Amino acid sequence: MRAIVLEADWDPRPGFRLTAAEREAKKAMGSAVWRHPRFAAARLSDPAPGPRDVVIQVRACGVCGSDTHCYETDAEGYIIFSGPVRLPVVPGHEYTGVVVAKGAEVRNLHVGDLVAAEGMLNCGVCEACRVGRPNQCPHLEMVGFSAPGAYAEYIVTEERFCWSLNGLAQRVGDAQRALELGALIEPIACSYNGVFVSGRGMRPGDHVVVHGCGPIGLGAIALARAAGAATILAFDVSPARCEVALAMGADEAHDPRKLSEEGSSPAEEVRRVTKGWGADLQIEAAGAAKHTMPEIERSFAPGGQMIYLGRTGERAPVMLDALVTGASSISGSRGHVGGGCFPQVIRLLERDLLRAEPMITSRLPFDEALGALAQSCTRQDGKIMLVYDQAAQALSAGGMTT
Repeated sequence: MRAIVLEADWDPRPGFRLTAAEREAKKAMGSAVWRHPRFAAARLSDPAPGPRDVVIQVRACGVCGSDTHCYETDAEGYIIFSGPVRLPVVPGHEYTGVVVAKGAEVRNLHVGDLVAAEGMLNCGVCEACRVGRPNQCPHLEMVGFSAPGAYAEYIVTEERFCWSLNGLAQRVGDAQRALELGALIEPIACSYNGVFVSGRGMRPGDHVVVHGCGPIGLGAIALARAAGAATILAFDVSPARCEVALAMGADEAHDPRKLSEEGSSPAEEVRRVTKGWGADLQIEAAGAAKHTMPEIERSFAPGGQMIYLGRTGERAPVMLDALVTGASSISGSRGHVGGGCFPQVIRLLERDLLRAEPMITSRLPFDEALGALAQSCTRQDGKIMLVYDQAAQALSAGGMTT
């Protein structure tokens, strides 16, 4: 099968302390150990299903900001992505496709089914998994970073990580459109997990602020609108992404740099729009807490909360007295597994209650995956969607032989 493979040099930063397990597995925080990344087209063997697996012919895959962070490097040549990485690997984790083969113990899926699949492969038996914290599984493998991903024609995964898109395809009346919408479930589910599972949730009528209008921030905007937010303000340094934020449901979207030139700031705009009350819920999806935290602290409503969804290896100062005075809170969140995240987002899409499609601002064929990664570095798109060759699609019974 055709695939894209990411390789890099294992070169831990001076002073970075690896555990024995990290050293043995060659899996550790990407930005601390992997240097000089290289993406290349490759030919790999077609995957075969284990007893509980399905083989999926990939039909759509989003280019994630985390993929971009593996493509980009800092001044020393280290990748920017700070999550756990094991290389070489096939990238890509925001994917959908068609089941073309299944193992003997697969019970609920059938060849020809349209599916979206989770990208965080938790073990299911450790204490974190068993108490409802699968995203914090210590044995977690991440599709596209430490486990084979979907920048390939086929991918194999366990049935338990898959969710049917047949109902969504029936509603929209177009299988490919449903598969592209389905590839947005993963980033939107990350936002869902942050707001409604890891965080305290939100109430209809809340004032919501989103810092960073990449896919995670855009997903948060769509969810806040679906949940009945009174106002939604968005901030991003990309004018193009601000336009997408408005299409996704934001009431206003501003470039913080332009506000500064005009003598204003995000905090002042929040106070203006909320008539002095402040933000009940703030989403940090920019991964730029050094810049956003001062504005967030200045614009909390009493009892307001911030959900941190950005990802960066940097530290950021926090004025804890601001949290004490306002009884405010900060919650971190990682992942999209558990808590009903995938099925709840699918229900919203099936019933046309979630404004998701404007997030897709570019569609490129799989053969242009390397160009899509380069384009993602401009940070002008909402979501770049890789669309795979349909000539070999397996929507009929039969598909791939096991």
